[in-house]
Amino acid sequence: MINTIAKLGAFNVWANETLLRRLDSSVAAGHPAPPPALRIFSHVINAQAIWIARLSGTASPLKVWQEHDLAGLHHWHEQTSQRLADLCASADETELLRHIQYSNSQGDAFDSQVSDILTHAVVHASYHRGQVATKMREGGLEPVNSDFITYCREQSGQVAPQL
Repeated sequence: MINTIAKLGAFNVWANETLLRRLDSSVAAGHPAPPPALRIFSHVINAQAIWIARLSGTASPLKVWQEHDLAGLHHWHEQTSQRLADLCASADETELLRHIQYSNSQGDAFDSQVSDILTHAVVHASYHRGQVATKMREGGLEPVNSDFITYCREQSGQVAPQL
């Protein structure tokens, strides 16, 4: 059976890396990344760190809306994206059914199932990467296609990897 959560975790790494490569190439071509795009993508990366911390019962090193420059985004992507994917890939049925208790950034308490959290983390990131694409276009940059099906097509060799 296909482990959909593991596949989503791998997709999330690919999508973040694809977006970072596009931002890098834009900067290299003399077109700075629009600050609103960096702000939203910072939130994506921060949320990964926060969910990883909640799942592991540790304190997050990042705040929800903490902002990063492009170098900081690379750093925190390297610290969080693969780790989240590893959590998705290694979660067995017991782990996926486990519940955790945590408080959100406003201090509201919640109880959530790990499978829901892992799914949410990837869906949340996809939603905000769409906003980043809008901010890039508004800033005069061509956004990258970070759709799940594009990832699947690339993985199966149907399309060439993106810049």
